[in-house]
Amino acid sequence: MMYHDPVLLSEAIEGLSIDPSGIYVDVTFGGGGHSKTILEKLGGSGRLIAFDQDEDAVKNQLDDERFELVEANFRFLKNYLRMHDALPVDGVLADLGVSSHQFDTGERGFSTRFDGPLDMRMDQSVKKSAAQVVAEYDEEALERIFKLYGELRKAKLIARELVSVRDTESIDTVEKLKSVVERFGPKNKMAQFFAQVFQALRIEVNDELKALEELLIQSVDVLDEGGRLVVISYHSLEDRLVKNFLKTGNFSGKPEKDFYGNLIRPLKPVKNKVTVPTEEEIKRNPRARSAKMRVAIKNG
Repeated sequence: MMYHDPVLLSEAIEGLSIDPSGIYVDVTFGGGGHSKTILEKLGGSGRLIAFDQDEDAVKNQLDDERFELVEANFRFLKNYLRMHDALPVDGVLADLGVSSHQFDTGERGFSTRFDGPLDMRMDQSVKKSAAQVVAEYDEEALERIFKLYGELRKAKLIARELVSVRDTESIDTVEKLKSVVERFGPKNKMAQFFAQVFQALRIEVNDELKALEELLIQSVDVLDEGGRLVVISYHSLEDRLVKNFLKTGNFSGKPEKDFYGNLIRPLKPVKNKVTVPTEEEIKRNPRARSAKMRVAIKNG
């Protein structure tokens, strides 16, 4: 099964600063690219626990006694690490977003390039698909999704149109959704417009931002002192949450201080500047273009 080249691979491994005898977690296993490289850096006593909720990713299981794969969403990080007797850990890696395999599989409904069912579920065992969101949410809820998660200016008009059309026709395929909303997109930026519409629905279906918040909070609990968190994000909504949490210890981005005037933040950014892919990597792997990586260390 073909999966994409892991994005920012050498930078992510450097960010983890791997101790060969340490315990590491790859919370977005996917094709296993990052995990394989982490295992190469680990010695005989090192451990790697990976998470993935996608049954396609589970087929990429690695045959290594130091490796364990948890078939679950990373929002359950702390519970599963406790179950696997793997606390505390020395590093956590999260490569967020949709894998190339998911984008390239038309029947998953993630991509605007192929027609297929309007699905978008990362965990195929959950019931709520993008088609159900479009069919069942009221106009106000749809507007909120497109405004918040898609950052679409015409969110209200798009929501109203979907509610109007679904009364007489099913909106349950990629092409049908595109045909209903395309008149609200700028003609010269239609690909970007469709991407924003799909992103909004995907985030809602998979509860992605809430899951990310839970991951960031739990990473503080599971990391050992001096342990590292590496997060690669692909759109501004994710990156803003990560940036705020690393800088201020909360998601609002407003610094809070203790009685002595010290900033309350459990993680400290390794560097304030975000890491982005090189031109060479983008040329080799165009999907790396929007990637941003942030690294933090747990305060002692």
